[in-house]
Amino acid sequence: MSTTDPVHPPLSSGYSELVREIRGQGLLHPRPRYYLAVGAIDLAALIAVVAGLVLLRDSWWTLALAPVLAVVSTQIAFLSHDTAHSQVCRGRTRTVLCLVQGNLLSGLSYGWWVDKHNAHHAHPNDLESDPDVAVGALVFDAGQAGARTGLAAWMTRHQAGLFFPMLTFEAWNLHVSSVRAVLRPGLRHRRTEALLLLGYAVLYVALLGTTMTWPQALVFLVIHQGLVGVYLGCSFAPSHKGMPTLTPAEDADPLLRQVLSSRNILGGRFVDVALGGLNLQIEHHLFPSMPRPNLRRAQPIVERHCRAHGIPYAESTLLGSYGLALRHLHRVGAPLRAHVEDR
Repeated sequence: MSTTDPVHPPLSSGYSELVREIRGQGLLHPRPRYYLAVGAIDLAALIAVVAGLVLLRDSWWTLALAPVLAVVSTQIAFLSHDTAHSQVCRGRTRTVLCLVQGNLLSGLSYGWWVDKHNAHHAHPNDLESDPDVAVGALVFDAGQAGARTGLAAWMTRHQAGLFFPMLTFEAWNLHVSSVRAVLRPGLRHRRTEALLLLGYAVLYVALLGTTMTWPQALVFLVIHQGLVGVYLGCSFAPSHKGMPTLTPAEDADPLLRQVLSSRNILGGRFVDVALGGLNLQIEHHLFPSMPRPNLRRAQPIVERHCRAHGIPYAESTLLGSYGLALRHLHRVGAPLRAHVEDR
């Protein structure tokens, strides 16, 4: 979240007009055949990695497959994200697929993640409502930083430099949060989720334990989970961090709330695949149920609409977006650094 002055586009964003045009193009219909192909590729890649581990049994060369498995794991997480947004199918089938893709294949609680992610989509970058910018290991607002003391204050002072190293713990954080969620009452499919999370852990440990020595397995575990965290963090971070603070009027408008708080990442089809379609974050936030392959078809329509209504449409290169996010994190920690210097 940025501390820069908010922009003030016209109060009439023409959201309903844009929705009608997008619906008229048929871009909101689920794409089961596309996602069947994606799922088949992900599953084939997962089987290939498992086969490779079996063939290289007890060899240190198994560690070379840890980065490959990290890519496959993250791509499965992207598929689960799209399924949860009803881009693949709807109804009970969607729930079953999410439980398999999220809990069993990714080790993440579907119910916990959906609640958290829906809150993010409802009010992105809102310090009061968006869990993705809540105070934690990182702080995204200078006002939040002032209350930090001790080790937390030191981390906030240096959070720009610590950002990428800290991402290596993100997968662990998601797994721990998922376990905590199923241990508390409230999840709709709590028992099923708990069993599937246990199944993920058993299969994961069994795979590593039967194909590697324990020292090799521990190193593989650290590399795999660390790279999953970095990959996920590098995919989500460019889209919102450092975007302007919204006024109440902007936050009340469904189009302005999503467009002004999001940024697209420039690039072609390779970037679409690498980032799971999250590079077209503006279109995704405006139309969460829009299937991933339709986002690129919607992009020129949304951009043209925004330009016509005088609404800023933010875009950046991937490396440029990381620079914007890191500079914002550095600015947030500035008051704490100044406090130390004044002592």
